Amino acid sequence: MGWSEELLAFHEEIAKYNLGPLWDVIHEIITREPVETAVPYLWKWPVIRERVMKSGQLITPERGGERRVVFLENPGLKARGFRAAATQTLYVGIQLLLPGEIAPSHRHSQSAVRFIIEGNGAYTAVDGEKIYMERGDYILTPAWTWHDHGHEGSEPMIWMDGLDSPFVQLINASFFEPHAEKRQPITKPDNYSVKRYGVGMLRPLGDRHHGYPSPLAVYQWTHTWAALQNLKAFDPDPFDGYAVQFINPANGQSADPRIDGVMQLLTPGMHTRAHRHLSSAVYHVVQGSGYTVINGTRFDWEKGDFLALPAWAWHEHVNTGSEDAVLFSITDTPLMELLDLQRVQEWTEADGHQPVKSVFEPLR
Repeated sequence: MGWSEELLAFHEEIAKYNLGPLWDVIHEIITREPVETAVPYLWKWPVIRERVMKSGQLITPERGGERRVVFLENPGLKARGFRAAATQTLYVGIQLLLPGEIAPSHRHSQSAVRFIIEGNGAYTAVDGEKIYMERGDYILTPAWTWHDHGHEGSEPMIWMDGLDSPFVQLINASFFEPHAEKRQPITKPDNYSVKRYGVGMLRPLGDRHHGYPSPLAVYQWTHTWAALQNLKAFDPDPFDGYAVQFINPANGQSADPRIDGVMQLLTPGMHTRAHRHLSSAVYHVVQGSGYTVINGTRFDWEKGDFLALPAWAWHEHVNTGSEDAVLFSITDTPLMELLDLQRVQEWTEADGHQPVKSVFEPLR
């Protein structure tokens, strides 16, 4: 703005005392709408998988800071010095565990969720429960719970880790503690929570568990797929197709109090309407092919790819294949709702669809 020389001199004067003039920066710190520093971005699965497998030749959990993980790094945030973040609140890593390996037990103040991409024979142990991983499973690791991973099978195991670590880092609330032993003691039967809580909305009589953490630690793919198929008997959601949310059976809320897990199915030819919301998301393509339009840019995806959706970005999905397309995503919706910040807006022009102005070219 055209401040007078006298006023500019005053700005310099108070700066010496670590003071600042609100009138000079108010439009930067209280913006008319969100100014997102993360950018929409697509990572191709062949690129990721090749590097993840190469890491298996170069590093082990024992030699690599406990976990062998290649993480997604949003170039918009990276350029501003904000590392290891797919969006401003969400971290996504792709973890590899080879037969016979153990990723040591630890706990931290970050919430973590996992989606199993390929392999079998591995497990994660969470607070005394050994949970065997199968492709398509969604697994919770609540904040400050002991957890370690082991592999009793014969082929590589790869899964997606989702954490709220960028948010926790932002508010400077991170704590971490390694377990005294490499493996935590197993105090419950294998897959205990599935046997006790994993069938429908039933719970054992006399069980008064309520609230968080969720008593169910793993949401098995067979149940998720059945739920999606059952939804196809009804009209799809205009913005998300046939979509289900993983919930805590004790309270009906999001399975994790900070990270939402969603699975959505798009039938062949389906084109959802565009909308935007304050919550950001990271998508993983479970099966099928298609594209997502984000703020006028087309992002073509296929099985295995990952896609970052920043907060307050217009988006819509299209299935261009001959089979059902399935997208798994994590979002920070629970945080936005807890803070009473969530907002949703529909695209009302051109029959609900954005004009495509450009096509994203991913690194291959």
